[in-house]
Amino acid sequence: MPRPLRVAIVGAGPAGIYAADALLKSEVAADPGVSIDLFERMPAPFGLIRYGVAPDHPRIKGIITALHQVLDKPQIRLFGNIDYPSDLNLDDLRAFYDAVIFSTGAMADRELSIPGLDLDGSYGAADFVSWYDGHPDVPRTWPLEAEKVAVLGVGNVALDVARILAKTADELLPTEIPPNVHDGLKANKAVEIHVFGRRGPAQAKFSPMELRELDHSPTIEVIVDPEDIDYDKGSIETRRGNKQADMVAKTLENWAIRDVGNRPHKLFLHFFESPTEILGEDGRVVGLRTERTALDGTGNVKGTGEFKDWDISAVYRAVGYLSEKLPKLPWDIDSGTVPDEGGRVVEEGGGHLQSTYVTGWIRRGPVGLIGHTKGDANETVANLLDDYANGRLHTPASPEPEAVDAFFAERGVRHTTWEGWYKLDAAERALGEPQGRERVKIVEREDMLRESGA
Repeated sequence: MPRPLRVAIVGAGPAGIYAADALLKSEVAADPGVSIDLFERMPAPFGLIRYGVAPDHPRIKGIITALHQVLDKPQIRLFGNIDYPSDLNLDDLRAFYDAVIFSTGAMADRELSIPGLDLDGSYGAADFVSWYDGHPDVPRTWPLEAEKVAVLGVGNVALDVARILAKTADELLPTEIPPNVHDGLKANKAVEIHVFGRRGPAQAKFSPMELRELDHSPTIEVIVDPEDIDYDKGSIETRRGNKQADMVAKTLENWAIRDVGNRPHKLFLHFFESPTEILGEDGRVVGLRTERTALDGTGNVKGTGEFKDWDISAVYRAVGYLSEKLPKLPWDIDSGTVPDEGGRVVEEGGGHLQSTYVTGWIRRGPVGLIGHTKGDANETVANLLDDYANGRLHTPASPEPEAVDAFFAERGVRHTTWEGWYKLDAAERALGEPQGRERVKIVEREDMLRESGA
């Protein structure tokens, strides 16, 4: 009787779980069956949803419910607190599995090439997101001394950062933020947040709902300069062809024509301002210099030579995420992705790296919404199954699941499980219950391991 197809998935965020779901829904899952092990470097699963989505977005965190249903399937095992490649490398994986899918996502900041990045008060948005989301591997405190803050970028991460900086700590208290984050935000002195984009309203990468949510806070006054509402032929074509871009532009137009209210925190959305330098004195941020841009007819912009200095004491760069290079896999340094064809990893010579696949942001870069990785997963899994059907996968030396358990036991590698997640989940909910909150996130890795029973 043929044994089940053994697949390892490295990264237990949405992309990896969607890949597992696609495998479970395949014909192969019925006969001869599939056996899937998910490896995650954090003690808890769900990746970006747990450590990349702002805590005041419970709607997005609701995706966890659907992912839960996948991980509950008996064909799947979760191994948390496992780092690739220090705890388990590619050669190890090949010894146990017919195929390996990498879905490790992106959590580092893409660089922005302007002077002043190394000044005290200049931050990457990814680091700030990790702090307020209770990531165990970042410092427990965050300096929030600046009264006037700049956020560079016009995507949803920029909105998240700006909104967290502009809200009060007590507004965020009903969420799952841990005590150290609440204490840090209570000390936040920011009263003016300035978000800068070098192009116009039609080119902003906000999602309409995220943008509108900015205006729901009783403490945040969203301000748009009417002079920043400008469109050229390319912008008009974008609006006609993209419903979301049109909705974003309409929201910005409505904000630009209204009277400014009296909510205590001002959040300015600036367009056609290209950051050229972070200004400093004595090693600290004291301002931001931007160049005014103008549309060129295609929806792109060109510099006008008109510069402005803004009174700013902290700068957050939210210009995109970047994935970390994975050892033993080819790498495209410009895009920060693993080269692939339909999810099959492509070696330098052009051939496919046998039995090795990618999906999600490590495959196509950190763009799009969480749900967009589902299409990636379906394509990657379809090609994996095609390789399986046509005998192109390698044969592992030790395909039995017990071999993986023995491997970790022999090396003394401490790991969490799916059953352990239920224990951690219960512990976090118990922390929140006395305060009438759904949960309070546990931050320390050692505490997470202990509560998970690892």
